[in-house]
Amino acid sequence: MFHLHKALRYYLYPAPVDMRKSFYTLSGIVTNTMSRNVLSGEVYIFVNRHQTIMKILHMEYGGMVIYHKKLDSGKFKLPSFDQNTHSLTVNWEDLVMMIQQLEPKRKKMKKKLQNP
Repeated sequence: MFHLHKALRYYLYPAPVDMRKSFYTLSGIVTNTMSRNVLSGEVYIFVNRHQTIMKILHMEYGGMVIYHKKLDSGKFKLPSFDQNTHSLTVNWEDLVMMIQQLEPKRKKMKKKLQNP
């Protein structure tokens, strides 16, 4: 069951994250870098370097849950932040906007070789 809603607190980790990380290593980022308590019921958002994969870590009633979204095209539109920020507070609407408002990727044009 999907248990994310307006009443929860949301924190975006602004640095790119290796998406091979799972429960324990993401929890370590929350505790050590973001200085938050992963068991508090707050929601933690992580995005990869290319902003095409998002993981959301949340402690629910039965245990810890990771929601994982991978985009086929485009990238997540993240709010602007200072490079020294360790944690960015976002609200429910911000999270929904990040997921729904995708920023299209710019495709690189390749030169065609012309035969003489």
